[in-house]
Amino acid sequence: MSFTAVKLKIAAIFAGIAIALLAALIILGVSYYFFGVLPTSGFFFLIIVMVLVMDIIQYAISPYIISRIYHLKPVSRDDMSMAWLYVSLEKVCNLNNQKVPMLFIADTDMPNAFAFGSIISGRRMAITKGLLKILNKDEIEAVMGHEIGHLKHHDVALLLAIGLIPTILFYFGYTMLFGSGRRNGGSIILVAIGLVAVSFIFNIMILGVNRMRESYADLNSALTIPGATDSLQTALAKIVAYSGGNPRNRGFRRKSTTSSISSMLMFSGDNDVKAYDHIALLESWKRKKVRVKDSIFSDHPHPAKRIQNLEKIKQENQSKGIL
Repeated sequence: MSFTAVKLKIAAIFAGIAIALLAALIILGVSYYFFGVLPTSGFFFLIIVMVLVMDIIQYAISPYIISRIYHLKPVSRDDMSMAWLYVSLEKVCNLNNQKVPMLFIADTDMPNAFAFGSIISGRRMAITKGLLKILNKDEIEAVMGHEIGHLKHHDVALLLAIGLIPTILFYFGYTMLFGSGRRNGGSIILVAIGLVAVSFIFNIMILGVNRMRESYADLNSALTIPGATDSLQTALAKIVAYSGGNPRNRGFRRKSTTSSISSMLMFSGDNDVKAYDHIALLESWKRKKVRVKDSIFSDHPHPAKRIQNLEKIKQENQSKGIL
């Protein structure tokens, strides 16, 4: 694995640990200072259990809800019309030393792909009809390499776990505000409001972790699929050019029943896309200076940033004599 891959992996792991540690310190400090108890007693414990149970239930059943919402149809090697797609997935999985997940076609013309699943449903990957219409075989395999990267690195479970932190903080603040505010005076109300505010800050931090995981998934494709540094770039440009930057044309959006999936999408929208020529769009991204505000509230890196990262990987591979 390249040095870039190691840096991305370390950054993602430490970001997750830092978020969890900071949240734990806040919860312990507030509860001990104002209540003299640890979060394992009273309503603190009930809130943690409630949020945990809700997330586990959502994690377990969401693949089945998603399958119904997006009218997913399974694909197998025996399906003559789609056998080539299944063979491509087998190839990508072999290159990644991964078991082949269940493959589905989503009945929508919007070009996208996503990985999902749970312990109950097993690992799954969905590709839309729209993606099959605009990408060639090499580009589809590069996209598959990206999605397999999510499954390989357990991104769904990781994001679910760290996503519990702002939810717990929010409910702590909410319960303290409406359940204990009158009894404990104005100071506890300020603390409760502070916890709610901190929960939103954590959500922004988690978006940053998700962007790192997306970059890591891009990297996985680039390092495991031959020619993917170029194929993934053209695939992303075609997806965005076809979508046209219209918020109504961005494929799947974040919903309460599919929030864990929106973060696994190949593409999650770009509100400054003007070009429809994917070649011109790709070239403009290579020169674009990406500012922090361009993606700070997004669960995906700005497409230009993804292209520039892939270009760096391509240059590293060329310097090592890797085609």
